[in-house]
Amino acid sequence: MACTDIATALSHSTMEIQEPQLMPASDHRGVDAPRDAVSVSGLTKVYKASGRTPDKTALHAIDLKVPRGSLFALLGPNGAGKSTLINILAGLVRKSSGTASIWGYDIDKQTRMSRASIGVVPQELNIDPFFTPKELLELQAGLYGVPKKERRSEQILASLGLTDKAEAYTRTLSGGMRRRLMVAKAMVHRPPVLVLDEPTAGVDIELRQQLWSQVKELNEAGTTILLTTHYLEEAEELCDTIAIINHGRVIACEPKEQLLRRLDSKELLVEVDAALRVTPPELEAFSPELTAPNRLLFRYRASESPVAGILDALSRAGLTVVDLRTEEADLEDIFLQLTRGAHDAALTVPQEHVG
Repeated sequence: MACTDIATALSHSTMEIQEPQLMPASDHRGVDAPRDAVSVSGLTKVYKASGRTPDKTALHAIDLKVPRGSLFALLGPNGAGKSTLINILAGLVRKSSGTASIWGYDIDKQTRMSRASIGVVPQELNIDPFFTPKELLELQAGLYGVPKKERRSEQILASLGLTDKAEAYTRTLSGGMRRRLMVAKAMVHRPPVLVLDEPTAGVDIELRQQLWSQVKELNEAGTTILLTTHYLEEAEELCDTIAIINHGRVIACEPKEQLLRRLDSKELLVEVDAALRVTPPELEAFSPELTAPNRLLFRYRASESPVAGILDALSRAGLTVVDLRTEEADLEDIFLQLTRGAHDAALTVPQEHVG
């Protein structure tokens, strides 16, 4: 997905004759701002048959809402339909049916306004090596029709730590700087919605932390962030709302904390001061696993919280606790359960959770 392709599509669109009024960042939280930054209803995409390849349905009548001001994660395995959805929102792919709106603007009826309301940072680096960062931002702003007096190229570069490279050829920039420049390109027209498609793929840990720090700042300033990533720990740490899509269907969409409670399991690993051959009778009710002569692993339902009883039983068995730690289900556990089609009742997706 190239930002320049999106901008070019915007500049050549004839479906809406009204010029987009680019909104300042302060308006992203205004009283007239919509409740949902992105709203999708019954969205379907069918890729028509070609040669011996049959029709392929990439999206099956999905419903999805991205709350205004959220840091929203869209997760799913490869081929789940994430890129198709983003491309439809960006105007690069035509939907087969259903509706979609960005910042309250229908992507079909208010094409220019909807495209002016979104910025897309693609996974691929599509930067002209013979332009400077400042020249690239000026070009991108021109493609979006931003008047020269309203352009913020230097301000955007400063916010992303690129001021000292503003006049350097982009071919001389490091990989991390190029990633930040991609974010800068997507922000030239002040979109209230920013899509980040695998922004940290292939980058080192330090750069990843820098990028996420800057993304958090953008979100805190009022920009709604829609993130796709295969790094589930990032989504769990950063995002407040998470949707999971699989085989073209939304199988979960809810606040992160609510989603993490779906898998009601927890582990308690206890290290004691004695070497054990068998489990003491006092602990049999909890069915621990003896993972080492002095280590006991207890598995239990987080909602039951039997830790006090376990510690009391350890005391009655004459064992002294040297160390203990707990582990509970994380986003990766839930993601794997849902995408593998688990039928556990605790992971059943109620209708109200979807969309």
